[in-house]
Amino acid sequence: MSEEPGWADDLSEGFRSGFVSFVGRPNVGKSTLLNRILERKVSIVSDKPQTTRNQIRGVLNMPGAQVVFVDTPGIHKPRTLMGSRLNDTALDAVIDVDVVCLVVDATAAIGGGDQWVADRVPHDAVVVLNKVDLADDNQILRQLARAAELDRSEYFPVSAKSGEGVVALVDHLVSRLPPGPKWYPDDMVSDVEEAFWVAELVREKLLALTRRELPHSIACRTTEWEWPRIRVEILVERESQKPIVIGKGGSVLKQVGIEVRRQLPEGAFVELYVKVDKDWQRRPRALDRLGY
Repeated sequence: MSEEPGWADDLSEGFRSGFVSFVGRPNVGKSTLLNRILERKVSIVSDKPQTTRNQIRGVLNMPGAQVVFVDTPGIHKPRTLMGSRLNDTALDAVIDVDVVCLVVDATAAIGGGDQWVADRVPHDAVVVLNKVDLADDNQILRQLARAAELDRSEYFPVSAKSGEGVVALVDHLVSRLPPGPKWYPDDMVSDVEEAFWVAELVREKLLALTRRELPHSIACRTTEWEWPRIRVEILVERESQKPIVIGKGGSVLKQVGIEVRRQLPEGAFVELYVKVDKDWQRRPRALDRLGY
């Protein structure tokens, strides 16, 4: 994206700043879009629903403006207490922000779930039709027509994967921001703490390596940080899930450790430990402890 012109270089009203939240159903590409805009990975991604479980803030600094983007969990029909809390976390992100972006999938039918989310965002929300790289022109036109039925202010077709349309989207979002101060220092890209980020990396790698039915049962938290040694606890809900996460002869944990260390400074030692915390998704105290 950096080679493209734009990013609202010339703002006649002076410096602008504000908060922009991404909301939508699971797997519409909110985290990938955030990472594309920042040209840096600040939110983990996978093809599993409910990958994002917290509000993640990413800071974009540009000449004349600072935009604080808020990534959120996918809004869904909850089956557990954690699911209900994730929905609350996402919907909290439409309050007291300058612009809300309702992200929808260009390759999936826009239906009742999208309308349910649309009914809970401001009327001046921006509809972002993501994944246009996977759709042909006719499909995009049909999806835009369906998105128009959500009755919001503007509509932007984009591809978070390729970057198509993203600069135009960001320029528009900047134009919607009010004059204001810098909320974060110039060198800050995210408000995510290192310990949280490493635990999220571990979970991302486990999502890629474990069975489809298991990811919802996995939670990760960093329990020790004495650089270069980092200890991450992996929680599962049942004893039968432990061997799946560990892998034959520890193969899954070994591969996770290798891939996580690749994204950390040289010399990092990551120790992974698997623990059963029965039905943690349904227990308020367990969710509180994990920050959900």
